[in-house]
Amino acid sequence: MEPIKLLIVDDHPLFRQGLVDVLETDPSMLVVGEAADGESAVERAAELEPDIILMDVNLPKMNGLQVTRRVVSQNSAMKVVILTGYDDAEQVYHALRLGAVAYCAKDVPPDELLDTIHAVCEGAYVINNQIMTDEELQAWFQRRATRYGTYPTEAAEGAEGQPAGTSASTAAVTPLSPREMEILELVTRGASNKEIAHRLTISEQTVKNHMTAVLRKLRVDDRTQAAVYALRHGWVRLEAARPPSQ
Repeated sequence: MEPIKLLIVDDHPLFRQGLVDVLETDPSMLVVGEAADGESAVERAAELEPDIILMDVNLPKMNGLQVTRRVVSQNSAMKVVILTGYDDAEQVYHALRLGAVAYCAKDVPPDELLDTIHAVCEGAYVINNQIMTDEELQAWFQRRATRYGTYPTEAAEGAEGQPAGTSASTAAVTPLSPREMEILELVTRGASNKEIAHRLTISEQTVKNHMTAVLRKLRVDDRTQAAVYALRHGWVRLEAARPPSQ
């Protein structure tokens, strides 16, 4: 079995080394790199393509929430675990809203951190040791969407991460990243992987990687089922859609 590849992002060298020591106690995990600021994190993530990124929030040059949004939109197969000293309810909401799959305090016991990493690798979401399914996460979002709204970065970027045919409230309760939603909408409209790749200026393999993540998150078997799911939940306008290409 391939090891779980991890990238550690934190601006404190001593904390990074402590994480390495903890992670190396689990033979199924492999630390492939480190980054000390947000810009380096984006670069290292693209270069190393880790399975898991352990991400601090308070980073130089670009904060951890901005980095999370960037790396997840570029490669939804990468999972971000926020590991921070800020245990703020609104920040937890925005972190997961922007694509993180887990949020842990820095004083988390080592065994709980390892358990969290294994849980998210299996498709779960974790908030301070509470494990949730996709459905539970959506319900969690719905209970908080009115109170917390959208992250300022999302509001400033506007339509860049928001597929046509979806609303802000819809985006707030989906477990998909902005790029995944964009691809899912095109799939629902009947576009093939080749057509999607051309339209979004990405490779067909990247499209396939995103669709794999979409199918996993929605717990469906193929793109047709994913399209039906999007229509039933109102993520895509029915009048704009046609059966997807296989």
